[in-house]
Amino acid sequence: MAKTFLKAEWRKLAMANYVVDPDLLISYLPHKTELDLWNGKCYVSLVGFMFLNTKLKGLPIPFHTNFEEVNLRFYVRHKAANGWKRGVVFVKEIVPRPALTFVANTVYNENYETMRTDHRWQITDDELSVEYKWKKEKWNSFQITAENQLITIAEGSDEEFITEHYWGYTKLGEHKTSEYEVSHPRWQVYPVKEYNIDVDFENVYGKEFGLLKDEKPESVFLAEGSAIEVKPGNNVEMIVIES
Repeated sequence: MAKTFLKAEWRKLAMANYVVDPDLLISYLPHKTELDLWNGKCYVSLVGFMFLNTKLKGLPIPFHTNFEEVNLRFYVRHKAANGWKRGVVFVKEIVPRPALTFVANTVYNENYETMRTDHRWQITDDELSVEYKWKKEKWNSFQITAENQLITIAEGSDEEFITEHYWGYTKLGEHKTSEYEVSHPRWQVYPVKEYNIDVDFENVYGKEFGLLKDEKPESVFLAEGSAIEVKPGNNVEMIVIES
């Protein structure tokens, strides 16, 4: 059993899911993984959420326990000896403190970037409004208004597909990939009433993702989240067989 590297809560996860041409993601695809499609569609997701009560190897780090994260990610699978592992690859992860970026990039070789971030939660008996903001030259924002009533994620739904990926994969080179496990219980979601996305995708994530600014998401949902655990990473290496 792998030891736990990080414990935290991921809460109020706002997710906007876009259908893209698979060719857009080929250069980001880690070795020994393949794109994981949903009903023949290739998704990238914009995700904003709160990290709460964060502990690194069991210890809280002063001033780094509660913070926003916003990421752009896509979905892959890896054929292991005991079957398929379904995971995510992050195009970029945005957090507000340089120390978080340093640890994540050093330990997991992820593509973290430090930006100024903010969030707003407004909760009434009937309604829930969640907004995440991050600044790169100008403020970007992702806001969802939902009914304040949790519902179970339906089996066979796109919500299930998006949330039920429990591995992280990172491209380390042409023939090397890092792998780590994220464990959490099955999540619940709030019924979304409306949303607003104001993001300069090209400026934040690169020219190739600029097309998302004019695209309507295939789906948008708000998950409550849960406590999570992240296990230390392993390297998945390929044995090259030459003819």
